[in-house]
Amino acid sequence: MFSHVMIGSNDIERSKRFYDAVLGTLGAGEPYRNQGPSGHTRLFYRHEGSSFGITEPINGEAATCANGGTIGFKCSSPEQVQQFHDVALAHGGTSIEDAPGLREGAMGALHLAYVRDPDGNKLCALYRVK
Repeated sequence: MFSHVMIGSNDIERSKRFYDAVLGTLGAGEPYRNQGPSGHTRLFYRHEGSSFGITEPINGEAATCANGGTIGFKCSSPEQVQQFHDVALAHGGTSIEDAPGLREGAMGALHLAYVRDPDGNKLCALYRVK
C-alpha cells in the first residue's frame, strides 16, 4: 500500500545516528544520502521492500511531528521489540505509553513498544503473535 514514509528532522545528523542504531536492530543498513536541488539533505533507509526517509524541511521551516501520528515498525520477535526500545532510549529516544510488552485486544496478541525519536516522532515496534 505504501511506497515510503518520510519524516522531517531539525538535526539530520542526530537523526542519522538515532535511526542507524534503531533501524539497525531490524536489519536495515546505512541510508542512501541525497541532497536536493534546494540543498536540503534526505536519508533513505531501505529494508525488505520498504523505505523510510528523513528530510530537512524543504520550506526552511522547523520540522514538527504529527499529532496523533505513529510510525510502526514490524519486528520478528518479542526480543526484537525490546531491543528496538532499548536501543532507541540509548540513542536519545524517550519511552512513552506502557512499558514494552504483550498486549491483547481486538487485534489479537501483540508485543509492542512505543518511543519518541529526538524530534518527537512517535514510533512503535510491533510483533504480532502468530
